[in-house]
Amino acid sequence: MSTAIDFAQLADAIGDAIVISDAAGDITYWNPAATRMFGFTRDEAMGKTLDLIIPERLRGRHWDGYHKTMASGQTRYGNDVLRVPAVDKDGRALSIAFTVALLHGQQGEITGIVAVIRDETARFQEERNLRKRINELEAQAQQS
Repeated sequence: MSTAIDFAQLADAIGDAIVISDAAGDITYWNPAATRMFGFTRDEAMGKTLDLIIPERLRGRHWDGYHKTMASGQTRYGNDVLRVPAVDKDGRALSIAFTVALLHGQQGEITGIVAVIRDETARFQEERNLRKRINELEAQAQQS
C-alpha cells in the first residue's frame, strides 16, 4: 500500500482555496476552490500578480511585506491565521482567513509562498451584526 499523497488530487478536492505565488508575487498555482471563491478561472489567474484579489487600498502594504519576506526568508505569520479583506472577480468585497507557508528550492532559496484561504464573509457579517445588536442592547439597558 502506497502512502504517497497525490498533491494535485488533494488540492483539487479540498474545500479551501490554495494559491501559490512565486518570489515576484506572480500566481503559479490556483486550485478549483480558489476559482469558486474568487471567480477567476485557473487560466485567468495563472501568471497574474496577487493584485487580482487584493483590494487596491491594501496593495502597497501587502507588497512591502511580501518583498521583505522574500528578501529575509522569514514570515512573521508562520502559524497565525490572517484575516483580511479581499475582492473577487466582480469587485465584491470578501473577508478571508488564511495561513501562509514559505516554499524553498533545492538550495534552500525561497521560491514562493503558499496560502490556504477560507472565505469568512458570512461569518464576519454575522459577527458584525451581533456586535451591533449587543451595543444596541447595552445602550437600552443603560437608559432603563
